[in-house]
Amino acid sequence: MLPALQCAEGKQLLCRIIAVCPEQELQMSYTIAMRLTDYQIQIIRQLAKRFGGSARVFGSRLDDTASGGDIDLMLEFSDPVDNPALVAAQMAAQVSRALNGRKVDVLLSAPNLMRLPIHEVAFKKGQLL
Repeated sequence: MLPALQCAEGKQLLCRIIAVCPEQELQMSYTIAMRLTDYQIQIIRQLAKRFGGSARVFGSRLDDTASGGDIDLMLEFSDPVDNPALVAAQMAAQVSRALNGRKVDVLLSAPNLMRLPIHEVAFKKGQLL
């Protein structure tokens, strides 16, 4: 993973995409902005791992022109999840507590759970942490 970069106003640059054109030996780099600090990303990753999944952020936190707002997360599991409502509630509560009461919405994706249109939005527009 590339090192996280801080830019003006404390906004987090999460990843860099590099396009390489071999015939011209040219590299172009693009950044995807995310309004989460490195600390917030680390907390979310650690908590997602405790639950046995990985986390994807989507929604307004990917809009660098927006301000405030909640944190929309999708926890992705490769195995079926027992008690999905409990897992989502516990993850939301633990992230919120770790981030000083920030509102957190948690969506789950697992083989045994119904896939809704919001899942498609999270997969297409979200960023894996």
